[in-house]
Amino acid sequence: QVQLVESGGGLVQPGGSLSLSCAASGSNFNIYTMGWYRQAPGKQRELVATITSPGSTNYVDSVKGRFTISRDNAKNTMYLQMNSLKPEDTAVYYCNTRGFLFSRWQEYWGQGTQVIVSS
Repeated sequence: QVQLVESGGGLVQPGGSLSLSCAASGSNFNIYTMGWYRQAPGKQRELVATITSPGSTNYVDSVKGRFTISRDNAKNTMYLQMNSLKPEDTAVYYCNTRGFLFSRWQEYWGQGTQVIVSS
């Protein structure tokens, strides 16, 4: 079974920075894509950023220039460096991974980590 362990959430002041990590573990799973999603209270979950094994990245417009997604393929760990944080970034952030379990395309979700941007 693939498990995703998220860390790095917390409270930060507007304009501050925070870094999130997501470590994937499990056997026979080859990660192709990892991504971060977030869900604010009363709103639907939205895609924040994704990164593929070759290194291609994609960001939602609202975080471009402020957030940077990266990954360490050897460790199956993904990171989200968040700079210039705004109150509207407050949400539960979820780690997502997609890849191959043997020859089957699968996806998994983490439990989420709370990010609060407030004075």
